[in-house]
Amino acid sequence: MRYTLVTLFPEWFESPLSAGLMARAAESGIVSFAFANPRDKSTDRHRSVDDSPYGGGPGMVLKLDPLVQTLREVCPPEKKCRILALAPAGRVLTQKYAAELAGEEELVLICGRYEGFDARLFELFPIEAVCVGDAVLNGGETAALAVIEATARLQPGFMGKEESGEEESFSRGLLEYPQYTRPAEYEGLSVPGVLQQGNHAEIALWRRMQSLSVTARYRPEMLDHVPLTLADRNFLRSRQRFRSGKNLYIALIHHPVRLKNGKTGTTSLTNLDIHDIARISRTYGISGFFVVTPLKDQLRLLATLLSHWTEGQGLSRNPDRAEALRLVRSADALENAVHALTEHCGMPPMIVGTSAQPFLDKKHRERRPASTFDEVRNALAERPVLLLLGTGQGIATEVLEQCHAILPPLRWMDEYNHLPVRAAAAILLDRLLGDRG
Repeated sequence: MRYTLVTLFPEWFESPLSAGLMARAAESGIVSFAFANPRDKSTDRHRSVDDSPYGGGPGMVLKLDPLVQTLREVCPPEKKCRILALAPAGRVLTQKYAAELAGEEELVLICGRYEGFDARLFELFPIEAVCVGDAVLNGGETAALAVIEATARLQPGFMGKEESGEEESFSRGLLEYPQYTRPAEYEGLSVPGVLQQGNHAEIALWRRMQSLSVTARYRPEMLDHVPLTLADRNFLRSRQRFRSGKNLYIALIHHPVRLKNGKTGTTSLTNLDIHDIARISRTYGISGFFVVTPLKDQLRLLATLLSHWTEGQGLSRNPDRAEALRLVRSADALENAVHALTEHCGMPPMIVGTSAQPFLDKKHRERRPASTFDEVRNALAERPVLLLLGTGQGIATEVLEQCHAILPPLRWMDEYNHLPVRAAAAILLDRLLGDRG
């Protein structure tokens, strides 16, 4: 593998590329490195490589000509090059992507500086942008080194014992299991017994379970992309863990809501909404589901429905449905649901609104910025959260103005956004909790 680094600071790489396994690989010819400095192609007396951006603003942008001349020398038209630019808008570097890049004979890595590249560079050359993470760096050199490390170690002979690379974090889609070495006991802490007994089948099982456990704790989103066996799922299900759904409650608002005529009013309960949202709530492990309506006949209807399924014939016929409907509580006003929840939890809930349309705050006569799912998800770790769902044409403005946060429309990029409230409930809980609530 040959790496050509296009950088203003080639000296930055001297130490990391001349240490450890990388140095040995270079000595043995497994990898080689070349450098091209765009400053050498600058034609003015100051050898400048940056200039102020069109349109104004802080910082400087890398000038186009020095980079173009450098790349044309490094990658002439007759030579096929895979050119990578380290940039935040690029494809995220993963183990799978690293393995793909490791199959190339040569990689050209362009290290950006200042405010980045002139966008026309990407129109002149077949450049792939690569991102190594959601953090701001001083330049692309650190990111380029990450690409080099991730791809060089996959070259035959680099690691010495080839299987060592297969056992590490991300290689099989999971974080690596904990590692131990001698002594067997240190300051009262012992190496797990299974690792000392020499039973390779039991060790392999222990390592698999530990990888699953570590991944579920620190990078749970990775589990969505790993083929899990039934034994894997049973193990993950049996783990003690914090269930953020325990702090989440739903309130289905029937008043005040927006009606088709544009006025504010009241809607009627529907059997399907109550049954389906209760089942969704139980599936995602949330703690309660309030049905909010001021109409006494509707509250009596709800009480009859719940009694049938949780105490009457429905209980014996369908105990699963009864388990879900036991989550349902009634409230004649939202403030009473909030009061009941405050007494139950010992602290007031964070009230989170939902709307299919961007919310116009009448108090400030402007659109209120939507909160993110991450903000609400983080709140669930600290306090109860009451998620409001609207019937009719959505929650009334006066209710949304009382919310601590309002989630964005589920389909904000498309004009048609008319989901039934049952479907919206399922999507919202999945985005907030996934399969890890």
